[in-house]
Amino acid sequence: MFIKRIGIDLGTTYTLVHVPKRGIVINEPSVVAISMIDKKILAVGNEAKEMLGRTPDTIIALKPLKDGVIADYHTTEIMLRYFINKALGGVRLFRPEVMVAVPAGITSTERRAVIDATIAAGARAAYIIKEPIAAAIGADIPIGSASGYMIVDIGGGTSEMAVISLGGIVTSTSIRVGGNKFDMAIMEFIRRKYNLTIGERTAEDTKIKIGSALYLENKLTTEIKGRDMITGLPRSITVSSNDITEALQNELEAIINAAKKVLQETPPELAADIIDKGMVLSGGSSLLRNIDQLLSRTTDVPAYIADEALFCVVKGTGIALENLDSYKRSIFAMK
Repeated sequence: MFIKRIGIDLGTTYTLVHVPKRGIVINEPSVVAISMIDKKILAVGNEAKEMLGRTPDTIIALKPLKDGVIADYHTTEIMLRYFINKALGGVRLFRPEVMVAVPAGITSTERRAVIDATIAAGARAAYIIKEPIAAAIGADIPIGSASGYMIVDIGGGTSEMAVISLGGIVTSTSIRVGGNKFDMAIMEFIRRKYNLTIGERTAEDTKIKIGSALYLENKLTTEIKGRDMITGLPRSITVSSNDITEALQNELEAIINAAKKVLQETPPELAADIIDKGMVLSGGSSLLRNIDQLLSRTTDVPAYIADEALFCVVKGTGIALENLDSYKRSIFAMK
């Protein structure tokens, strides 16, 4: 009765925390700032993100997750502890039960690292749920029915495609392409085409402001600032949405191919369900303009963006945690 439960979407770019009956209480960047002098933690989340690309030699801003999995165990543990304490606050008599969403393509070693880090961060029990299952639950898809549903979860570090039926994943694939790769592609394109070096935050802001998966008739434009590669001096240029579309071609093609692969491996009965119902898109990077239209055109399957696409995974972890018995087939439990 007194035991608190927390659902965590441990993302490459953002970490979201859901507390049953309170909803989403934290939505902060997965960034930790550390002092190199005494190895002390200076900031986590929003404060640490403000420091990215702006720190002196004595401070380093780290992203402890790469491609959806733990790249730096110790820093991830510190970050998890910070988010758990912030979500629950105050003095606690009991350690919480925590459910963490992880990519479907994660290895058993990577899964073990998430469980160990969660328990070391203060959880009494750790549950693991695969992101496509959590996203489907959060998008109000009845995953327990004997009908096929396809979810495409495009996050910061990974894109996950899965066909779900009877509470389990029938066929799935996970590729390490997501919002971060989009940002890197934009930085590389601007460098090649305009001889201008820009930072990750500028690339991300540009993607959000004018990015599109399809070329637009009425182009959007924005001004971006960076360092001229020839003179070494600051310079600003105007880029259009078509520049961003061109920059993202390889990454978008990888997502299309992954979706096609899952559809090709889907049993015929479930494929028929998916043609009727369409595929559901979730994750922050599914908010890129026209990505649903691009997938519809290239796969001949209707695509729809879920309500509150950014929050589907964390909402799903929260719902699954409140109804553990109903979803026990879809969850790995570790105490």
